[in-house]
Amino acid sequence: QVQLVESGGGWVQVGGSLRLSCAASGSIFSINDMGWHRQAAGKQRELVATISSGGSTNYADSVKGRFTISRDNAKNTVYLQMNSLKPEDTAVYYCNAFINWARHYWGQGTQVTVSS
Repeated sequence: QVQLVESGGGWVQVGGSLRLSCAASGSIFSINDMGWHRQAAGKQRELVATISSGGSTNYADSVKGRFTISRDNAKNTVYLQMNSLKPEDTAVYYCNAFINWARHYWGQGTQVTVSS
């Protein structure tokens, strides 16, 4: 069984930084795209960033220049470095990955709160 487990969320002041991690485990022989989404209270889930197996990245306009997605293929782990955080970045952040050429898996989510 495949699992994605996120860590690194928490509370931070405006302008601060956080680094999220998401490790995939289980019966894995291939991981293609990995990414992060977020969902703020009362809003729909939205894409934050994605990264291909080859390292190509894509970002939502709202986070370009502030967030950086990366991955360690040897560890089956994706990261999200978040800098210059704003109150509107407050949300539950979910990682996802397309695994074994079969389906997308999702993590359980980690709360990020940016306080002014």
